[in-house]
Parts: sequence; structure tokens; C-alpha cells
Amino acid sequence: MRINPEEITSVLKKEIETYSGEFKVEEEGTILEVGDGIARIYGLTNCMAGEMLEFSNGSAGVAFNLEESSIGAVILGKYADLCEGDPVKRTGSVLQVPVGEELIGRVVDPLGNPLDGKGPLNTDKFRAVESDAPGIADRQSVKEPLQTGIKAVDSMIPIGRGQRELIIGDRGTGKTAVAIDTIINQKGGDVICVYVAIGQKASTVAGVVQRLTETGAMDYTIVVNASAAMPAPLQYVAPYCGCAMAEYFMYEKNGHTLCVYDDLSKQAASYRQLSLLLRRPPGREAYPGDVFYLHSRLLERSAKLSDDLGAGSLTALPVIETQEGEVSAYIPTNVISITDGQIYLVPELFFAGVRPAIDVGISVSRVGGSAQVKGMKAVAGSLRLDLAQFRELEAFAQLGTELDAATQRQLDRGFRMVEILKQGQYEPMSVANQILIIWAGSKGKLDDVPVDRVSEYEKAFLEFIAATHSEIVEQLSETGEVTEELEALLDPVCDDFSRSFLEGSAPDPRAGAGTGENPQEEEADGAEAENADAEAPEAEAEADAEAETETETDADDSEDSDDGEEA
Repeated sequence: MRINPEEITSVLKKEIETYSGEFKVEEEGTILEVGDGIARIYGLTNCMAGEMLEFSNGSAGVAFNLEESSIGAVILGKYADLCEGDPVKRTGSVLQVPVGEELIGRVVDPLGNPLDGKGPLNTDKFRAVESDAPGIADRQSVKEPLQTGIKAVDSMIPIGRGQRELIIGDRGTGKTAVAIDTIINQKGGDVICVYVAIGQKASTVAGVVQRLTETGAMDYTIVVNASAAMPAPLQYVAPYCGCAMAEYFMYEKNGHTLCVYDDLSKQAASYRQLSLLLRRPPGREAYPGDVFYLHSRLLERSAKLSDDLGAGSLTALPVIETQEGEVSAYIPTNVISITDGQIYLVPELFFAGVRPAIDVGISVSRVGGSAQVKGMKAVAGSLRLDLAQFRELEAFAQLGTELDAATQRQLDRGFRMVEILKQGQYEPMSVANQILIIWAGSKGKLDDVPVDRVSEYEKAFLEFIAATHSEIVEQLSETGEVTEELEALLDPVCDDFSRSFLEGSAPDPRAGAGTGENPQEEEADGAEAENADAEAPEAEAEADAEAETETETDADDSEDSDDGEEA
């Protein structure tokens, strides 16, 4: 066989032309020990803390502990099919999750994999799970309200955009309900919501998603699900992933976001599991100190950004479950110290029918009036103090002592204000309607209304105002301010309605005031009304006479019947 030099030359030339000088250097380690979502790895000498690792089964991992001879890593995904001796590769990058508008309306796991069966996420944008919180110069004070639609919260414990408001209480006191109502109330607004479910039953999360879908709230919501069936590492990393998804809209789109972490108690428990398995050295304050860092580096990422950075915001609603109301345990104590207030829900009020079961005395918002519109600030200024005094008087009145008239009046009004603040689940209320009903209660317009009819009064009153005096609602919605002119207009309207309601003839909202389109017809209607008023006394007198005659006849009949019975 003869070798043709020309063929060899042409092959060599082609190889030289297509030669690529790219070298791929991979550092590979070996699993020493694996199980329960963690792995000990030997050989990754240059690995960095928090670096993403790739296991042989395709699962991702994060370098958690950097020890002298080995690395402790958490496995984010399947770990049952990993064995001792399996290779592990470095990726050279930190853990990232997919972000972008494509996630809105979807249910994903903490790593951004879809769980709703609606196909893949068509996004090429990623964001680091762990990132630095904005510094002091990058922030501005919280000054815009984030309306929850819950009367008790918006009036007394207001939440502002960029705030961290803790929702705390025992199991089954309505913590998730407050958070979901807040998400539903953002409909038609400019807030993107992220709901992170940590350690919950899959059926519970499915119920939440269904409710959000029915109310149209999924159109602006991302649900991150780390259910109870998922490994501890995924539950540990879920809040940070949800926060990263929200941060994209805050930093890149200069938008407003709301992040609900439901709940951080289960994240702390999953973190403890990982720490114990990896024999991680605890913080200087042992486990509680470590948990403080766990939650503070998450919640510090919530902020109202400065105007130079686009003035976006990330509002956080962390949820903490207490055991038998024990607020002084380490997890509640830590989270309370790094939030801007708490909404405290108590079982006693919940079982007494006061829902949402918010304890006004211990609940607080450290932002306060800055997160309220002027009208709400004006009508609800003394509400919190009044309710606290009412609770004290109520306890005193139970002793059975005689009360003076002023104390009795205060008690009566307190009972009605408590009724006003009651609200059904998934029924958020607009800020204009909230202002109207709280104004009516604080001005004593409901003092004569029976306590058991307050909710009926509220519904009828708001419907009446919306139908007959829509300009009041529009003005309140636009300005959010109760002016003297508005109050002068509202005062007689409210008095007339209260009188009609108590008489049992509440005005029909459909029979509103004249439209102003045909003044002749309105004048004719007015004349007819005057004639009717003039004829009314005569008609009443005739009716009274007839009634007296009928009464006498009935009396005679009853006497006859009595005589018959005696016979």
C-alpha cells in the first residue's frame, strides 16, 4: 500500500484549520459518605463556600462545610441512587435559579423546575440564590402603603412597601389566610407576589393555588413549593430562591414585589437537620445564633430602593408558628428582632369568632402612619388605643360592678368597633370602603345599631354609598383623604341611612338621587313627592281609624270566642 503525501498534507491542513485551542479543566472529587440529603466529598481542594456542585446522577449540590480534609455538601435533589466512590464535579459558579416574567402564574420547586404540568419555563435569565442585601445608601425610608384589604391591618398595623412584617401565632389561627388575602388584594395593582410554601402538605399548597386561580391572583403570582415530602436541603434553600425570583422584578424592572415565606419555623427545622448531619459547628450562641443569621440574611434583602436604583421595593411577610403562644422561644425572638413589626394572632380571639384574630395590644407596625393614606390615618388614629382600653374595660366589667354612663358608652362602642373589624376570609376590602365604615364607627353612627346587626349594617351602608353617592367613593379612592367638605357631605347621608336602617326600611340603593340629565322630570318627581308628603298625614289618619275599627272587631270576636269556650 502506497502512501500518498498529498492526501496526508490535505488532511493535516484541514485539521489545523478546524483546530480549537479550548481546554476544559475539571476538578473532580469523590463521595466519601452520602445519605439524608448530605454528602462528604474528598478531593475538591479549591472548592469555594456556597459553590454549586454537580453529582453523577445529575443532582445539584451546594458546598456547605469546608473542612481540612473533606467538604460537607447538601444535595438539592435525588440522593438515594448516589453511592460512596461516585464522582462529583465543581461548576465554578454559585447556585442560581431561573427568573423573569415567564415564571408568573407558575408553580415551581425551589430550583425553578415546573410542578404544574404547564410545560418548561422558557427563560434564559438566572439570578444567584444568595446575594448581598442593599446597603444603607441604596435604601430609602418606607413611605408607600401596601394595602392588605384587611381592615384590622390597614387601620392599626399598616404595612408599607419595603417593610418586613412578621405574621406570628399558633397553628390554625389564620396566619396563611392573612397572607393570601394580601396577595388577592393586589389584583389590578402593580405588585408581583411570590408565595413560598415551606414544609406544607402538597394538598394544602394545591388548595392555595386553586384559591389564587379562582380569584385571578395567579396572573401576578409565583408559587414556590418546597413541600413536606421534599428533602430538607430544598426546604432550607426555598426562601432564598423565592427571594431571588422577587429581586429580579425589584432590581431589573424597578417594580414592587411581595414575598410571603410560609413558614420560616420549618426552614429553621430543616436547617437544624442539615447542621446536625454535617456536624456543623454551631454559632457562638449555639443553634439559636445560627438561626438568627439564617433569617437575617434573608429578610435584610427586603427593602425600598433609592431613586437612583429605580425606587423598586420588596416587601416580606415571614410567617412563624409558635407553640402554645410561646413568643419568647428562640426562633420567634430572633425573627421579631429583625422585622419591622408583627401581626400577632391568638387562639382565644379566633375561637371567640373574632377573625382575623389579631391581638391589637401586642401587634405593632414600626413604620406606622408612613404606610397609610391620609384618610385612614385620620379615621384610625385613635382606634388602636380605643380598642386596647375597651379590652381593659371589658375585663373590668366582667366582675359585675355597676358602670357609669360614660364607661357603658365606651364599652358599647368598643363592641361595635370589634364587630366592624371582623372580616371574612378571601374578602379583601378597598381602602375607600375601609375608611367609610371605620369613620362611621368612630363618629358614633353605629351606637344605636344592635351589635349582632353591625355586619348587616356595614354591607348595606357600603352598597348604599356606592350606588347613590359614588362620587364619595371615587374621591376617597383618588385622594385617600377625608376633607371637611367630604365629611360635611357624608355626615347627613350616614345619619339618614342609620335612621332608615333602624326603622327597618333601609333605602334601596337602586333608587338613587337624580342623574341631573332631565331637570323637568326631577322637578315633577319632587312635586309629586311633596304632594305625597302632604297627603301622607290624611292617609295615616284614615289608616289609624281603620286599624282601630279592626281592633275593636277583633276584640269583639275574641270575647265571643272566649264565651263559647267557657260554655
